[in-house]
Amino acid sequence: MGRTILFCHTTSHGVEKVRLTGGEPLLRKRIERLVAMLAEIGGLDLTLTTNGALLARKARELKDAGLDRVSVSLDALDDGVFRAMNDVDFPVARVLEGIDAAAAAGLAPIKINMVVKRGMNEDEILPMARRFKGSGHILRFIEYMDVGHTNGWRMDDVVPSAEVIRAIARELPLEPVDPNYPGEVAQRWRYTDGIGEVGVISSVTQAFCRDCTRARLATDGKLYTCLFATTGHDLRSLLRSGSSDDEIGNYLAAIWHRREDRYSEVRSQNTLALPKIEMSYIGG
Repeated sequence: MGRTILFCHTTSHGVEKVRLTGGEPLLRKRIERLVAMLAEIGGLDLTLTTNGALLARKARELKDAGLDRVSVSLDALDDGVFRAMNDVDFPVARVLEGIDAAAAAGLAPIKINMVVKRGMNEDEILPMARRFKGSGHILRFIEYMDVGHTNGWRMDDVVPSAEVIRAIARELPLEPVDPNYPGEVAQRWRYTDGIGEVGVISSVTQAFCRDCTRARLATDGKLYTCLFATTGHDLRSLLRSGSSDDEIGNYLAAIWHRREDRYSEVRSQNTLALPKIEMSYIGG
């Protein structure tokens, strides 16, 4: 069964956003049932992040279960680059098929997430921009991050978001757009001809720790207040002990008010050596 993580945050408008991520959440048996259970709560903006391999098969069922939208990870259009980046045994065509199926099912607007790594896929920035411009989908470029210890991260591997925007704007002019809500992690840019937009997530070069409103709940019941966390908080025991909603709410509020997560703001050689949770465990 695939590992599935709940990724939650609240906007300034009071909208509760819940995202299912992983690992790969579509590997989870009866994922549609989990979506339906969350949808029954009501008032949630419910989304899911996937690598797209199984999306064509499951898009309609996910929509029928109550899912609002999907985000799809796609680091290149070139099959060789894509496979090298992700160590997967399926082609880009399958991901594109999944994106089309999700759009047909109404899981829109679809966000396409591209992690950019120096020496690997920066030549794919413009092809990706051309491919999705005018599609109705939102392409987002994410700086390569040092989550966990297994990806061999080095600062030299990071392509700054400013460089990404310059590369696109030389051919497809862009202008900045205001965020949808305070604390939105992606900086928005729209094409000056009015046909679509892109976003950049600059957690390495422009850290946004102080505005973060996001928490992650892993499958073992641990709550993490940062993607770069070293430890989690045991929420499962509290839930299983029969605690009231108020007690749980007070516990969560106390955790959040005490949090001092500032990893991206203080990133240094010393912090790079700290133990961290792998992204495949805590979710993206």
